Amino acid sequence: MKKRNYILLFLVVTVVFMGHSQIVPPPVPPPPPPGIPIDSGSIFLLIAGLFYGVKKIKRKF
Repeated sequence: MKKRNYILLFLVVTVVFMGHSQIVPPPVPPPPPPGIPIDSGSIFLLIAGLFYGVKKIKRKF
């Protein structure tokens, strides 16, 4: 009886480890996208905001 339990335990553990070892790892994710480039629209918006700020500051003085 004890020998039968050991054989059954060995078979169950073997089947579980064999099934677990055959899992395919997930694929490697793609690299993150590069940084966002500054396009001409953003530069003009920044320059317009700078001029607007200078104009507001000059009006106060």
